[in-house]
Amino acid sequence: MQQHRRFKWRAGNAVELIVDGEQFFPVMLRAIREASHSVLMEFYLVSSGHIMDRFIDELIGAARRGVMVRLIIDGFGGRKLSDRDRRRLEAEGILILVYNPLKLNKLTRNFARDHRKLMIVDQQRAFIGGTGLTDEYWLSEHRGCPWHEVMLSLTGPVVADLLALYNGLWQRFTATRLPPGAAGPALGPALMKVTTTEGLYQQGIKLSFLQQVHRAEERVWLATAYFLPSRSVRRALRRAALRGVDVRLIVAGPYTDQPWVFHASKRHYQRLLKAGVRIFEYQPRFLHAKVGVVDDWSSVGSCNLDHWNLRWNLEANVEVKEPEFIGQVTRMLQADLEHCLEVTLARWSERPWHRRFLEYIWSWISQMVLRIR
Repeated sequence: MQQHRRFKWRAGNAVELIVDGEQFFPVMLRAIREASHSVLMEFYLVSSGHIMDRFIDELIGAARRGVMVRLIIDGFGGRKLSDRDRRRLEAEGILILVYNPLKLNKLTRNFARDHRKLMIVDQQRAFIGGTGLTDEYWLSEHRGCPWHEVMLSLTGPVVADLLALYNGLWQRFTATRLPPGAAGPALGPALMKVTTTEGLYQQGIKLSFLQQVHRAEERVWLATAYFLPSRSVRRALRRAALRGVDVRLIVAGPYTDQPWVFHASKRHYQRLLKAGVRIFEYQPRFLHAKVGVVDDWSSVGSCNLDHWNLRWNLEANVEVKEPEFIGQVTRMLQADLEHCLEVTLARWSERPWHRRFLEYIWSWISQMVLRIR
């Protein structure tokens, strides 16, 4: 695994919350178009299509201007990036690093994935969140699309830490180190910190979330695409609700790319509901965002806090303490709640037998999978 990093809180950052692909993709594409030094990208889900065509055009344009362009994609999440598109990029001198290519002889090591979503432009501006470079986030006409997602645009000293994170992975596989960037000037009021998860070896995102929940006084709101949390997270949420904290979970509803998770996650509902946790299932489309708010603290990034993410993946979030930003995130979640179906204990108790059967089967299967080593 990578060398473990413990990043510190950084003052003087500016942060912008950008909601949904039709908003953040144009901003990201414009940033590439205006790049003068470097574009470093790391994305789990990368697929050929309309969105990727637009990114390829901008990346090629940047490379032709002399901008250094590097792309890290996951061996599983990037399997739908066509050979033609890879050749187009490589023909312009753009280096592509594939994280953990799939091979039969690797057995369970194939489960280890790079799930991070990160773009750094000119070593001074970063984008981080949960998007992939695929049409599902904007242009797809599939049911439940476009996926509901968020990205953050960051400037300030915290960008140097994200660059160090990217450099660490690049150096691990290529034995070469990209030019380090200096910490950017203080540009805003936000206090920020990078947190990571690196499989079972390093669980910084979960531990930080637990610390915040344990000392929560007013609220714990969590939006997540896949709700299969660890026992410690479930216990912390129940205890917070029992001491009077407003605990709300916003989870994917009928639209999801992993139906088995939708059913398996239900086994946790009853104890949470009895403790006073409120659970909301998002209805219009697939909720793919990973956003947490605890009092005056927020965490946004790639990690769903589910068993699978925490067991196998590389993940990256940023934590933010800044009142205006917390207000923006809170208003977004409040708007999302208006499009949710609340799961009450009474409604939960009345669900039909076939739903209970699916929950039992998929819950059992998920527990067996988690025992794989």
